[in-house]
Amino acid sequence: MFRSALLRSRRPGWALPRIVIAMIGATSACLMRPSDCHAQVAPPAVAYLYIMGKDTIATETIAQASNGVAGVLRYRSQPRIEWRQEGAGHELGTLSLTMFAADAPAGAAPTQRVRLRLVGDSAMAEMRAGSVATTRAFPTIAGALPLLDASVLQEVLLARLTAMRSQSSMALFLMQGAQTITAAVAQAGDTLRVVVAGNEVRAVFDAADGMPSRITTSRNLRVVRASGAVALPAMSAPMPGYDAPAGAPYAAEHVRIPTGRGYDLAATLTRPHGVSKMPVVITISGSGPQERDSRLAILPGYAIFREIADTLGRRGIAVLRFDDRGVGGSGGLETASTMTTAGFADDVRAIVVWLRARTDLDGARIALAGHSEGGVIAPMVASTDPGIKAIVLLAGPAYTGLRVSLFQNRQSVDATPGLTRAQRDPILASVPSRLDSAGKANAWLGFWLTHDPVALAKTVRQPMLVLQGLTDAQVTPEQADTLAAAFRAGGNTTVTVRTFAATNHLFLDDPSGDPAGCASLRNAHVRPEVLGAMADWLAKTLR
Repeated sequence: MFRSALLRSRRPGWALPRIVIAMIGATSACLMRPSDCHAQVAPPAVAYLYIMGKDTIATETIAQASNGVAGVLRYRSQPRIEWRQEGAGHELGTLSLTMFAADAPAGAAPTQRVRLRLVGDSAMAEMRAGSVATTRAFPTIAGALPLLDASVLQEVLLARLTAMRSQSSMALFLMQGAQTITAAVAQAGDTLRVVVAGNEVRAVFDAADGMPSRITTSRNLRVVRASGAVALPAMSAPMPGYDAPAGAPYAAEHVRIPTGRGYDLAATLTRPHGVSKMPVVITISGSGPQERDSRLAILPGYAIFREIADTLGRRGIAVLRFDDRGVGGSGGLETASTMTTAGFADDVRAIVVWLRARTDLDGARIALAGHSEGGVIAPMVASTDPGIKAIVLLAGPAYTGLRVSLFQNRQSVDATPGLTRAQRDPILASVPSRLDSAGKANAWLGFWLTHDPVALAKTVRQPMLVLQGLTDAQVTPEQADTLAAAFRAGGNTTVTVRTFAATNHLFLDDPSGDPAGCASLRNAHVRPEVLGAMADWLAKTLR
């Protein structure tokens, strides 16, 4: 899945940023309880449940602290984030973040610390992972507020601060791609309305303490205030493990793969029973830090790589799926400030070397299956390794990141209500220079903006299967044909394109494909037609 840049169609929870895992801010103590701006006794902590359908997917709690607000955000299977936002009155100061592994016990060492200060039109970030510390400056808009995309509650609190300032819009800064996005804000009585890129959030506030009592969104996500302010309820339906299901015709082996660069990758290798020297497929995730199944917090049950591994395991093909660098059980978080798509390709190359050293696998029959950004990484690896047998691209992009970003910025601005043409034109005119500045400050973004998938495709000769959903709003359908033409232009004679009606970027049944409606989809399982087409082609190609 893609990070767009600066302004974008928001996809809360689809993918947390690789740069610092997550960013969260809050408002000042005054915003938590306006009547307590000068109070001497702090109100108690308040806990909230994030509910999708009947499933609690996250919890967040906030409490007034000295000189600001402190809180904890925890999505199921995602890092736990402890944060403190300094502030006084209607002004915000430094945002401090401490990230912990999802299953870290009390007293565990954090995986990363971040301090963020917004000064004029710059965001200054001090980041520390282990013993490695870096400081980066990112361009933004003067007066921007810090935001975590995954925190609906925090978005509402920032909107409340904006309304208290008698403002009708707010600029929000995210570390994810060094982005600044714009939101419209309107308040009527006890109800606050926030709109970002066409996605609406409505919050009703409790008159007694000024805190949100309930929040609804156009993404079918509800945020509900919990009774018992401090004690957070246990997360429902914990994420399944990576073992093979009961009765499966394959085994699951949990392994660690050395990269030769100071960190290992945690992975699961599924191997069919009764097959010797079997072919193997490596799954490669889209953008954002992904665990090995590519699960989504806002869409319980979605696990595209687990479903691929199960399907192929029943067809005699092994599958290696792995936690991205710095995610889950994988090391390498200390490289966060220098991570790029090219670096992730090096991780895949290390996996290929490890697989070829195994005697139970056929090193001459290794295939790569990449989804979204993984569809950029797979050709990068194959172009330098003629021994790769085959490639499957699932919604692989054909356009440069710059072209995608300009398109998504225009979509976002056009979808923001209340903006006049006079306001929109200067915003859009500033995007190219802001992207250029952000790309210079952010290694991943800088590479992504300039990398040309079409030029690379002309150097790849391996058999190629391109899978594309026709309602994909992130990698638009025509890009499949553009890529196929590029592969063929370079001399590749084995290129197959399969398209699927009413299928979105996640390869789910979705007539509209609108990312904002992802959370409301009834079926979180990859379409059987997609899995079948992939399995049939690989079984034939890897014979």
